[in-house]
Amino acid sequence: MLSMFLGSPTLLPALLLALALDAGLGDPAWLWQRIPHPVALAGWAIDQLDRALNRDEAPDLHRRIAGVAALSILMAASFGIGLLIHALLNQISWGWLIEAALMATLLAQNSLYRHVEAVARALADGTLAEARDVVRHIVGRDPESLDRPAVARAAIESLAENFADGVLAPLFWGLLFGLPGMMAYKAANTADSMIGHRTQRHEAFGWASARFDDLLNLAPARLSGLLIALASFQSFGDSVRVMLKDAPRHRSPNAGWPEAAMAGALEIALAGPRTYYGGRVGDSHWVNEDGRRELGATDIRNALALYLRACLIEAALVALLWILVR
Repeated sequence: MLSMFLGSPTLLPALLLALALDAGLGDPAWLWQRIPHPVALAGWAIDQLDRALNRDEAPDLHRRIAGVAALSILMAASFGIGLLIHALLNQISWGWLIEAALMATLLAQNSLYRHVEAVARALADGTLAEARDVVRHIVGRDPESLDRPAVARAAIESLAENFADGVLAPLFWGLLFGLPGMMAYKAANTADSMIGHRTQRHEAFGWASARFDDLLNLAPARLSGLLIALASFQSFGDSVRVMLKDAPRHRSPNAGWPEAAMAGALEIALAGPRTYYGGRVGDSHWVNEDGRRELGATDIRNALALYLRACLIEAALVALLWILVR
């Protein structure tokens, strides 16, 4: 199976085109208002599995087993559908162009940039209330407790983490398993975001989804930290130093790597204590504790510039790989 995709002469150009399409077009609203987005379809499937298999009256062990079953069904269906689409398009000489367009829908370069840049605009030109309202779309914590520096930190942390799981991870699994790998990864990642929470309903049922998402992101998260460090140019040493020191202490086994790399590159402090919805307070270590904590719109834009350079390096590496294997 692996050799089928690595041996495909169209895989790397398709991934390069997908990166270009996503960077240039993003998720056009006019299109997704007319047809369902692939991630929305995955979300619908996850919701149906949650309703069918997650019984409130069942003991935790049974709910964990049901969660494993739900994840298995989701992954098999996603990979299988991707494999079928790949096989059908492989019969057409220009089918790889359609496959590239489908791959582009599973990447988040453009949408991530726009969402984070909107926070920078709100901080620079609007009120704190407006900035909080914008940042709530990209973070899981309660924005009402955030001051201006905390809003900026939240936006930069989201940018770093989502570079790993919204951009690099789909590309990573696409390099290994083509479109089926990207579809299966996005399904698992969507499951984690929907049911992988420590709530009364989902702590047991979503356990498998949360752990599996951690596993799928182990390599991409660390690679994303390295790409951010490379994109920081003269701050490469500081970025790597902070990453190696603080990432292992992070509350997440994966998010700390790109966050710490970005904190070191920009000489800022990230993470720290935070309040989630429902009033739950998270006790989190500071990342780059000695870095600057008074952050604002300029720091978000510096982070976005670093993110763009990391995306360019990522694309350049795919292009180099294509040249080497041709």
